[in-house]
Amino acid sequence: MLFVLPAAVFIFVFMLYPLVSSGVLSFTDYNFVRDASPTPVGIDNYVQAVNDPLFRTALWNTIVYGISYFVVVMVLSLALAMLLFRKLRFNAFYRSAVFMPIVVPLSLAGLIFVWILQPNYGLLNHVIGNVFGMPGLTRAWLSEGTTAMAAIVVLSLWATVGFLTILFLSGLQAIPEEMLEAAEIDGAGGWKRFTHIILPSLRPTFVITGTWGVLHALKVFVEPMVLTDGGPGTSTLVLYQQIYTTAFNYFDMGYASAMGYILGAIILILIGINYFISMGRSRRDA
Repeated sequence: MLFVLPAAVFIFVFMLYPLVSSGVLSFTDYNFVRDASPTPVGIDNYVQAVNDPLFRTALWNTIVYGISYFVVVMVLSLALAMLLFRKLRFNAFYRSAVFMPIVVPLSLAGLIFVWILQPNYGLLNHVIGNVFGMPGLTRAWLSEGTTAMAAIVVLSLWATVGFLTILFLSGLQAIPEEMLEAAEIDGAGGWKRFTHIILPSLRPTFVITGTWGVLHALKVFVEPMVLTDGGPGTSTLVLYQQIYTTAFNYFDMGYASAMGYILGAIILILIGINYFISMGRSRRDA
Protein backbone atom coordinates (compact mmCIF):
# COMPACT_ATOMS: atom_id res chain seq x y z
CA MET A 1 0.00 0.00 0.00
CA LEU A 2 2.88 2.38 0.69
CA PHE A 3 4.22 1.83 -2.82
CA VAL A 4 0.77 2.37 -4.36
CA LEU A 5 -0.07 5.42 -2.23
CA PRO A 6 1.93 8.08 -4.19
CA ALA A 7 0.34 7.04 -7.49
CA ALA A 8 -3.12 6.88 -5.89
CA VAL A 9 -2.73 10.38 -4.40
CA PHE A 10 -1.51 11.75 -7.75
CA ILE A 11 -4.44 10.21 -9.64
CA PHE A 12 -6.96 11.49 -7.11
CA VAL A 13 -5.59 15.03 -6.87
CA PHE A 14 -4.85 15.66 -10.55
CA MET A 15 -7.37 13.40 -12.32
CA LEU A 16 -10.35 12.17 -10.31
CA TYR A 17 -11.01 15.33 -8.27
CA PRO A 18 -10.77 17.72 -11.28
CA LEU A 19 -12.98 15.36 -13.31
CA VAL A 20 -15.72 15.25 -10.68
CA SER A 21 -15.34 18.94 -9.81
CA SER A 22 -15.67 20.07 -13.42
CA GLY A 23 -18.66 17.76 -13.84
CA VAL A 24 -20.39 19.51 -10.95
CA LEU A 25 -19.38 22.94 -12.29
CA SER A 26 -20.88 22.12 -15.70
CA PHE A 27 -24.34 22.37 -14.08
CA THR A 28 -23.63 25.74 -12.48
CA ASP A 29 -23.07 29.38 -13.36
CA TYR A 30 -19.71 30.26 -11.85
CA ASN A 31 -17.34 33.10 -12.58
CA PHE A 32 -14.51 32.52 -10.12
CA VAL A 33 -13.49 36.20 -10.21
CA ARG A 34 -16.97 37.62 -9.59
CA ASP A 35 -18.94 34.92 -7.75
CA ALA A 36 -18.37 33.71 -4.22
CA SER A 37 -19.85 30.29 -4.99
CA PRO A 38 -21.39 28.45 -7.97
CA THR A 39 -25.10 28.92 -8.73
CA PRO A 40 -26.92 25.77 -9.94
CA VAL A 41 -28.49 26.21 -13.38
CA GLY A 42 -29.29 22.63 -14.38
CA ILE A 43 -28.54 21.82 -18.02
CA ASP A 44 -28.57 25.46 -19.14
CA ASN A 45 -24.85 25.38 -20.00
CA TYR A 46 -25.35 22.39 -22.29
CA VAL A 47 -28.32 24.07 -23.96
CA GLN A 48 -26.25 27.23 -24.38
CA ALA A 49 -23.48 25.22 -26.05
CA VAL A 50 -25.89 23.71 -28.56
CA ASN A 51 -27.27 27.15 -29.41
CA ASP A 52 -23.93 28.98 -29.39
CA PRO A 53 -22.74 29.77 -32.95
CA LEU A 54 -19.14 30.10 -31.75
CA PHE A 55 -19.27 26.66 -30.14
CA ARG A 56 -20.67 25.15 -33.34
CA THR A 57 -17.94 26.86 -35.38
CA ALA A 58 -15.22 25.57 -33.06
CA LEU A 59 -16.74 22.07 -33.14
CA TRP A 60 -16.92 22.10 -36.94
CA ASN A 61 -13.30 23.29 -37.24
CA THR A 62 -12.26 20.55 -34.83
CA ILE A 63 -14.07 17.94 -36.94
CA VAL A 64 -12.47 19.22 -40.16
CA TYR A 65 -9.02 19.20 -38.59
CA GLY A 66 -9.62 15.87 -36.85
CA ILE A 67 -10.72 13.99 -39.97
CA SER A 68 -7.91 15.46 -42.08
CA TYR A 69 -5.26 14.74 -39.46
CA PHE A 70 -6.52 11.29 -38.44
CA VAL A 71 -6.80 9.86 -41.95
CA VAL A 72 -3.45 11.18 -43.13
CA VAL A 73 -1.49 10.31 -39.98
CA MET A 74 -2.80 6.72 -39.89
CA VAL A 75 -2.09 6.08 -43.56
CA LEU A 76 1.27 7.86 -43.58
CA SER A 77 2.57 6.29 -40.37
CA LEU A 78 1.58 2.79 -41.52
CA ALA A 79 3.25 3.39 -44.90
CA LEU A 80 6.45 4.58 -43.20
CA ALA A 81 6.36 1.61 -40.85
CA MET A 82 6.06 -0.76 -43.81
CA LEU A 83 9.10 0.87 -45.43
CA LEU A 84 11.15 0.75 -42.24
CA PHE A 85 10.09 -2.87 -41.65
CA ARG A 86 12.14 -3.90 -44.66
CA LYS A 87 15.79 -4.73 -44.13
CA LEU A 88 17.53 -1.66 -45.50
CA ARG A 89 20.98 -0.20 -45.04
CA PHE A 90 21.12 2.50 -42.38
CA ASN A 91 17.72 1.34 -41.11
CA ALA A 92 18.52 2.47 -37.58
CA PHE A 93 19.31 5.96 -38.88
CA TYR A 94 16.03 6.15 -40.81
CA ARG A 95 14.02 5.07 -37.77
CA SER A 96 15.74 7.65 -35.59
CA ALA A 97 15.15 10.37 -38.19
CA VAL A 98 11.44 9.57 -38.39
CA PHE A 99 11.07 9.54 -34.61
CA MET A 100 13.20 12.65 -33.97
CA PRO A 101 10.45 15.34 -34.36
CA ILE A 102 8.55 13.89 -31.39
CA VAL A 103 11.28 15.13 -29.02
CA VAL A 104 10.97 18.73 -30.26
CA PRO A 105 8.58 20.80 -28.08
CA LEU A 106 5.43 21.44 -30.07
CA SER A 107 5.39 25.13 -29.18
CA LEU A 108 8.94 25.52 -30.52
CA ALA A 109 8.04 23.66 -33.70
CA GLY A 110 5.05 25.98 -34.08
CA LEU A 111 7.27 29.07 -33.86
CA ILE A 112 9.57 27.61 -36.52
CA PHE A 113 6.57 26.97 -38.78
CA VAL A 114 5.41 30.57 -38.23
CA TRP A 115 8.79 31.77 -39.49
CA ILE A 116 8.70 29.37 -42.47
CA LEU A 117 5.19 30.53 -43.47
CA GLN A 118 5.72 34.29 -43.05
CA PRO A 119 4.43 36.07 -46.19
CA ASN A 120 7.32 38.56 -46.56
CA TYR A 121 10.48 36.84 -45.32
CA GLY A 122 9.32 33.26 -44.79
CA LEU A 123 11.37 30.37 -46.11
CA LEU A 124 8.49 28.78 -48.06
CA ASN A 125 7.64 31.91 -50.05
CA HIS A 126 11.36 32.52 -50.63
CA VAL A 127 11.80 29.07 -52.13
CA ILE A 128 8.64 29.32 -54.24
CA GLY A 129 9.24 32.87 -55.46
CA ASN A 130 13.03 33.15 -55.73
CA VAL A 131 14.33 29.60 -56.09
CA PHE A 132 11.61 28.17 -58.34
CA GLY A 133 10.71 31.52 -59.94
CA MET A 134 6.95 31.30 -59.30
CA PRO A 135 6.10 34.45 -57.29
CA GLY A 136 2.45 34.13 -58.29
CA LEU A 137 2.13 31.09 -56.02
CA THR A 138 3.37 32.87 -52.90
CA ARG A 139 0.76 33.89 -50.38
CA ALA A 140 0.07 34.75 -46.77
CA TRP A 141 -0.34 31.13 -45.72
CA LEU A 142 -1.58 31.83 -42.19
CA SER A 143 -3.94 34.65 -43.20
CA GLU A 144 -6.27 32.50 -45.33
CA GLY A 145 -8.64 30.05 -43.68
CA THR A 146 -7.99 27.04 -45.91
CA THR A 147 -4.21 27.29 -46.00
CA ALA A 148 -4.06 28.15 -42.29
CA MET A 149 -5.93 24.95 -41.39
CA ALA A 150 -3.72 22.99 -43.79
CA ALA A 151 -0.64 24.45 -42.07
CA ILE A 152 -1.94 23.29 -38.68
CA VAL A 153 -2.49 19.78 -40.04
CA VAL A 154 1.02 19.69 -41.57
CA LEU A 155 2.60 20.81 -38.30
CA SER A 156 0.71 18.13 -36.38
CA LEU A 157 1.74 15.48 -38.90
CA TRP A 158 5.39 16.49 -38.77
CA ALA A 159 5.41 16.42 -34.99
CA THR A 160 3.52 13.16 -34.38
CA VAL A 161 3.83 10.82 -37.36
CA GLY A 162 7.08 9.38 -36.01
CA PHE A 163 5.44 8.22 -32.78
CA LEU A 164 2.67 6.32 -34.57
CA THR A 165 5.23 4.93 -37.03
CA ILE A 166 7.16 3.37 -34.16
CA LEU A 167 3.95 1.89 -32.76
CA PHE A 168 3.06 0.37 -36.13
CA LEU A 169 6.62 -0.89 -36.52
CA SER A 170 6.39 -2.65 -33.16
CA GLY A 171 3.16 -4.29 -34.31
CA LEU A 172 4.78 -5.43 -37.55
CA GLN A 173 7.73 -6.92 -35.69
CA ALA A 174 5.31 -8.95 -33.56
CA ILE A 175 3.97 -10.79 -36.63
CA PRO A 176 5.58 -14.24 -36.85
CA GLU A 177 8.06 -14.23 -39.71
CA GLU A 178 7.14 -17.83 -40.51
CA MET A 179 3.59 -16.75 -41.33
CA LEU A 180 4.78 -14.21 -43.90
CA GLU A 181 7.25 -16.68 -45.39
CA ALA A 182 4.57 -19.37 -45.68
CA ALA A 183 2.25 -16.95 -47.46
CA GLU A 184 5.03 -16.02 -49.88
CA ILE A 185 5.78 -19.70 -50.58
CA ASP A 186 2.06 -20.30 -51.25
CA GLY A 187 2.20 -17.61 -53.93
CA ALA A 188 0.54 -14.74 -52.08
CA GLY A 189 1.64 -11.42 -53.52
CA GLY A 190 2.56 -8.38 -51.53
CA TRP A 191 -0.97 -6.94 -51.57
CA LYS A 192 -2.55 -10.21 -50.43
CA ARG A 193 -0.02 -10.57 -47.62
CA PHE A 194 -0.78 -7.01 -46.60
CA THR A 195 -4.59 -7.35 -46.61
CA HIS A 196 -4.91 -10.95 -45.33
CA ILE A 197 -2.04 -11.22 -42.85
CA ILE A 198 -0.54 -7.87 -41.91
CA LEU A 199 -3.70 -5.80 -41.45
CA PRO A 200 -5.59 -8.44 -39.40
CA SER A 201 -2.49 -8.97 -37.25
CA LEU A 202 -2.28 -5.23 -36.58
CA ARG A 203 -5.77 -4.98 -35.05
CA PRO A 204 -4.46 -4.53 -31.46
CA THR A 205 -2.03 -1.92 -32.77
CA PHE A 206 -4.85 -0.09 -34.54
CA VAL A 207 -6.67 0.13 -31.20
CA ILE A 208 -3.67 1.89 -29.63
CA THR A 209 -2.77 4.11 -32.58
CA GLY A 210 -6.40 4.93 -33.34
CA THR A 211 -7.10 5.90 -29.74
CA TRP A 212 -4.02 8.10 -29.64
CA GLY A 213 -4.92 9.61 -33.01
CA VAL A 214 -8.47 10.43 -31.91
CA LEU A 215 -7.21 12.04 -28.70
CA HIS A 216 -4.70 14.21 -30.53
CA ALA A 217 -7.16 15.09 -33.31
CA LEU A 218 -9.89 16.32 -30.97
CA LYS A 219 -7.70 17.78 -28.22
CA VAL A 220 -5.58 19.85 -30.59
CA PHE A 221 -4.60 23.10 -28.91
CA VAL A 222 -0.95 24.12 -29.21
CA GLU A 223 -0.80 24.12 -33.02
CA PRO A 224 -3.65 26.58 -33.72
CA MET A 225 -2.78 28.62 -30.61
CA VAL A 226 0.80 29.22 -31.79
CA LEU A 227 0.24 29.41 -35.55
CA THR A 228 -3.00 31.38 -35.89
CA ASP A 229 -4.58 31.97 -32.46
CA GLY A 230 -7.83 30.76 -34.02
CA GLY A 231 -7.66 33.14 -36.99
CA PRO A 232 -8.13 34.45 -39.51
CA GLY A 233 -11.46 35.28 -37.90
CA THR A 234 -12.64 32.01 -36.42
CA SER A 235 -11.59 29.78 -39.33
CA THR A 236 -9.09 27.79 -37.22
CA LEU A 237 -10.73 28.16 -33.80
CA VAL A 238 -10.89 24.66 -32.32
CA LEU A 239 -13.00 23.42 -29.44
CA TYR A 240 -10.17 22.93 -26.97
CA GLN A 241 -9.06 26.51 -27.58
CA GLN A 242 -12.61 27.78 -27.11
CA ILE A 243 -12.84 25.91 -23.79
CA TYR A 244 -9.54 27.44 -22.64
CA THR A 245 -10.59 30.96 -23.68
CA THR A 246 -13.97 30.67 -21.97
CA ALA A 247 -12.40 29.40 -18.74
CA PHE A 248 -9.30 31.53 -18.39
CA ASN A 249 -10.08 34.67 -20.41
CA TYR A 250 -13.76 35.09 -19.52
CA PHE A 251 -13.60 33.08 -16.26
CA ASP A 252 -16.89 31.30 -17.06
CA MET A 253 -15.97 27.98 -15.48
CA GLY A 254 -19.45 26.48 -15.64
CA TYR A 255 -19.89 26.92 -19.39
CA ALA A 256 -16.28 25.87 -20.07
CA SER A 257 -16.79 22.70 -18.01
CA ALA A 258 -19.93 21.87 -19.97
CA MET A 259 -18.08 22.26 -23.27
CA GLY A 260 -15.27 20.12 -21.88
CA TYR A 261 -17.69 17.34 -20.99
CA ILE A 262 -19.26 17.52 -24.45
CA LEU A 263 -15.80 17.17 -25.99
CA GLY A 264 -15.02 14.29 -23.62
CA ALA A 265 -18.22 12.48 -24.63
CA ILE A 266 -17.37 12.86 -28.32
CA ILE A 267 -13.87 11.49 -27.69
CA LEU A 268 -15.22 8.46 -25.78
CA ILE A 269 -17.72 7.68 -28.54
CA LEU A 270 -15.07 7.86 -31.27
CA ILE A 271 -12.61 5.76 -29.24
CA GLY A 272 -15.34 3.14 -28.82
CA ILE A 273 -16.04 3.18 -32.57
CA ASN A 274 -12.33 2.82 -33.28
CA TYR A 275 -12.12 -0.16 -30.90
CA PHE A 276 -15.02 -2.02 -32.48
CA ILE A 277 -13.80 -1.31 -36.01
CA SER A 278 -10.24 -2.39 -35.17
CA MET A 279 -11.09 -5.50 -33.16
CA GLY A 280 -14.44 -6.54 -34.57
CA ARG A 281 -14.60 -9.24 -37.23
CA SER A 282 -16.08 -8.38 -40.58
CA ARG A 283 -18.89 -10.46 -42.05
CA ARG A 284 -16.48 -11.96 -44.52
CA ASP A 285 -14.22 -13.19 -41.72
CA ALA A 286 -17.13 -14.57 -39.66
